[in-house]
Amino acid sequence: MEAFFWTWVWPPLLMALQSVLLLVALLIFTAFILWGDRKIWAAVMLRRGPNVVGPWGLLQSFADFIKFAVKEPVIPAGANKGVFLLAPLVSAVLALAAWAVIPLNDGWAIASINVGILYVFAISSLEVYGVIMGGWASNSKYPFLGALRSAAQMVSYEVSIGFVIVTVLLTVGSLNLSDIVIAQGDGLGTRLGLPNSLLDWHWLGLFPMFVIFFISALAETNRPPFDLVEAESELVAGHMVEYSSTPYLLFMLGEYIAILLMCALTTVLFLGGWLPPVDIAPFNWLPGVFWFVFKLTAVFFMFSMVKVIVPRYRYDQLMRLGWKVFLPISLFMVVATAAFLKLMGWA
Repeated sequence: MEAFFWTWVWPPLLMALQSVLLLVALLIFTAFILWGDRKIWAAVMLRRGPNVVGPWGLLQSFADFIKFAVKEPVIPAGANKGVFLLAPLVSAVLALAAWAVIPLNDGWAIASINVGILYVFAISSLEVYGVIMGGWASNSKYPFLGALRSAAQMVSYEVSIGFVIVTVLLTVGSLNLSDIVIAQGDGLGTRLGLPNSLLDWHWLGLFPMFVIFFISALAETNRPPFDLVEAESELVAGHMVEYSSTPYLLFMLGEYIAILLMCALTTVLFLGGWLPPVDIAPFNWLPGVFWFVFKLTAVFFMFSMVKVIVPRYRYDQLMRLGWKVFLPISLFMVVATAAFLKLMGWA
């Protein structure tokens, strides 16, 4: 009986407990990152931002959650009720599920699978279905136009993101996200005789791909200047325009979790994951999870700054950037990276 417990009961139970812990921590972190997002916008615009609910407005996100949760959901009379309610659930669940393979520290991944990057790419590709379902089920032309625009945008930039990931995989030789972080412990800096530092991370050796990944992540998650899906001057809230209360909350939650996922992927692929900026005291005294969260927050800060600094693109400019600029550059970089690794004997 004891062998049965440790073999068949304990592993799934442990994974369930780890999943609940990660989800609770992620949702609380998202509440505060949303507060930080609004504070950054306010600071750049010389406003105060959230400052009433709780000290310095820290509890504003929780107040917003209560407001959404207690409101009555309004479903349009002509909507397909089942698909209408399923769409936000699909968006939120898929966004949360992708975090199962993200390593927060060495060995701190719920599922450290050897095809982790493929899993994340597959989940992020499926998120477009929640958008399409929401836009179609509303039975209104404006959500439908927003959903089509969002689907085209997400699919377009997933292509360049895929090529960026291929260059990293060529350099590392593994699809495991933990292996990608560990591989950044040896790079340009250590070859010059320096201790492991940020000079070894992929952002330096693959700098053009780092820039393309960051900008494509903005477009993939409908962040400004690529938020044409919910541009106030045209489609208001895009595929979410007919939604209210909790379903709308789930859509926005899925969007912010997806943004944090892209920040986490940027950290893992290019910024050394949980590795300290310099592997000497006192930097290496701090736990790896601290450096992971610090880097993730720094990338999110850049996401927020882009929103308030860069003017919005037109839709034709957005699509041209993805297909005529990023796609050729990323394709060239894949070939160039493979050729360089082969010539240097590092393949």
